[in-house]
Amino acid sequence: MGAGNRRVTGFDSPKRGSGTQVRPGRVLVVDDDAAVARVIALILGDEHDVTTVTDPADALSRVAGGERFDVILCDVMMPVMTGAQLHERMAQIAPQEAARIVFVTGCALLPEVRDFLDRVSNTCLEKPIDAHALRAFVSRRIRSQRVPATSDASGA
Repeated sequence: MGAGNRRVTGFDSPKRGSGTQVRPGRVLVVDDDAAVARVIALILGDEHDVTTVTDPADALSRVAGGERFDVILCDVMMPVMTGAQLHERMAQIAPQEAARIVFVTGCALLPEVRDFLDRVSNTCLEKPIDAHALRAFVSRRIRSQRVPATSDASGA
């Protein structure tokens, strides 16, 4: 793992009422501020497998290499590659992963960034983010993307 990448894995998966364990989601956090990425990983790490990167190019490389995530939390304003640029590049190589990006911002947005966020259907969360609300949001997002075990993949 390169410098700037940090993986936090929850040791205990949340349990359903029946006592069976729920598979943790795979979450990628992309934020140029390592402290912010680390805090998000700590918030989500008890329930999900969290990978953090501080360079959007690392996120792009992981997805291009075949890694898949249930949720990608991505800072909007980063110095080398913005969240919008990451989304556009990811959409070219893995559109389903680009659709899983949830943008996170904590500042006033440039007009072109606001226009981009208005054009895409991705969710945008504003900082500061409440820890309980973030955990609930990510868990809901992951549950909504999962296909129920009883569904028939053939469509018959």
